[in-house]
Amino acid sequence: MSTRKPNLSFFQIWNMSFGFLGIQFGFALQGGFMSRIFQTLEADKDDIPLMWIAAPLTGLIVQPIIGYFSDRTWHPKLGRRRPYFLLGAILSSIALFFMPYSSALWMAAGFLWILDASINISMEPFRALVADKLNDEQRSYGFVVQTLIIGIGTWLASNLPWLMTKMGFSNQAGPGVVPDSVKIAFAVGAFVFIASILYTIFTTSEYPPEEEEEEEKSEGFLKEVGGAIFRMPKIMRKLGLIQFFSWFAFFTMWSLSMPALTEFVYNAPAPVASDYDLDNKEESKAFDKASAKYQSAADSVGSKMGIYGLSSMAFALLLTFYSAKRRINRKWVHLVSLIAGGIGFLLMYFIGSEDILILSFILIGFAWGSILSMPYAMLSSSIDEKKMGLYMGIFNMFIVLPQIVASLGGIVFVSNLFGEEAINAMIVAGISLLLAGLSNLLITDKKAIS
Repeated sequence: MSTRKPNLSFFQIWNMSFGFLGIQFGFALQGGFMSRIFQTLEADKDDIPLMWIAAPLTGLIVQPIIGYFSDRTWHPKLGRRRPYFLLGAILSSIALFFMPYSSALWMAAGFLWILDASINISMEPFRALVADKLNDEQRSYGFVVQTLIIGIGTWLASNLPWLMTKMGFSNQAGPGVVPDSVKIAFAVGAFVFIASILYTIFTTSEYPPEEEEEEEKSEGFLKEVGGAIFRMPKIMRKLGLIQFFSWFAFFTMWSLSMPALTEFVYNAPAPVASDYDLDNKEESKAFDKASAKYQSAADSVGSKMGIYGLSSMAFALLLTFYSAKRRINRKWVHLVSLIAGGIGFLLMYFIGSEDILILSFILIGFAWGSILSMPYAMLSSSIDEKKMGLYMGIFNMFIVLPQIVASLGGIVFVSNLFGEEAINAMIVAGISLLLAGLSNLLITDKKAIS
C-alpha cells in the first residue's frame, strides 16, 4: 500500500507545474499561428485540417508509450517524470525555432509533426506528476494550478506576433515568406519552453518508486497497454466521450479559426499569389495590399484568441482559491463551462463582429480552463496510482482520436453541411462543445464528481 503524501503548499504546486508555461507557449503558437503559416505558404483552407494529421497521429502513438515508460523510469538525479520533460523541451524548442523558416508546405507540416510529438513527450508526464505528488483531496487544486499557468502561457504566446509588430519587426513579407514578427515570436517561444521546463526540473523533487512498483517492471509493454485498454474503467470511457467532442471543437478552432475569422469578421482573406500577375506593377501592389491586410487581421485574430487564455486563467484562479479549502462538484463545473464555450463559438457566426470576438473567447476560455483540469481530476480519483502515467497516456488518446477524425475530413464534411464558407467550422465547434457539456450527465461516480 502506498503511504500518504504530505500536502503541498501553493508555491510547491506552482513550481512543479511551471513547466506547463513553456508547453503552452508551444501549443498556443502552434494552435494560433500554424494555419497562418500554412496560408502564407498558399495552402487551401479546406486542406489545412489534413496538414495537421501527423500531429494527432503521433500523439496517439507517443502518449501511451511515454506514460508506460515514465511509470518505470527512475534516474538518480532526474527522477521519474523529469527526464521526459527535458527531452521533450529540447526537441520542442528546436522545432519551434525553425518552424517559421519553412519554405514549402511539406516542411511546415514536418516541423508541426516534430513539434507536436515533442510537446507530447513533455506534457503527458506533467499530468502524471500531479497524481504522483498530491493526495486525492489536493488533485483538483493541483490540476487547476496547472490550468492557471496554461492560461498565462496561452495569453502571452497568442499576443507575441502582435507584440513583435509593435516593437518594430516587420509584419509583411513576400509571397510564400513568413513575416519576421512571426519568426521572432516563435524564437521567443522556444526560449520560454526550455527555460520553464528547466525551472520545474530544478525546483521539484520526486518520490522514488515503492518496492511493489519495482516488482512490476518485468511486465511487457504491449501486454500491459492492451490489458489497460481492455480493462478501462467505466468512468474513463464516459470521460472519453466528453473529451472526444471537446477536442474536436478545439482542434476545429486551432486549424480553421484563422481563415474563418480573417475572412468573415475582418473581410481580409489570405491572398493567393497565383491569382495575381506579380510581374505587373499594379497587380503586385494589389497583392501586397491584400497580404498586408491579411497579416494585420491575422495578428488581430491571434491576439483575440489570447483572450481565451486570460479567461481560462481567471477561471482557474477562482477555482484555485475555492478548491484550496473546499471540494467542488467537478461534473457540474465541467458541464456548465463546456456549454458556455459552445455558446461562444456560435456567437462568432450569429453576431460576427470584432467586438463580439472578445466575449466569444472569454466564454471559450471557461471551457478551455475546465477541459485542462476537471477531466484529469475526475480520472485520477478513479484509477490505480501505480499506473497513473500509463492511464493518463491512454486517456490522452481520447484527445488525439477526435483530432484525427477532424483532420481526415470530419471538419470539412460537417461544416460543408452548413455551407462552403470557412466560418461554418465555428458552428461545428460550438455544437460539438454543447454535446460535450451534455455528455457530463453520464458521469455518476460520486468519487469522480467530488
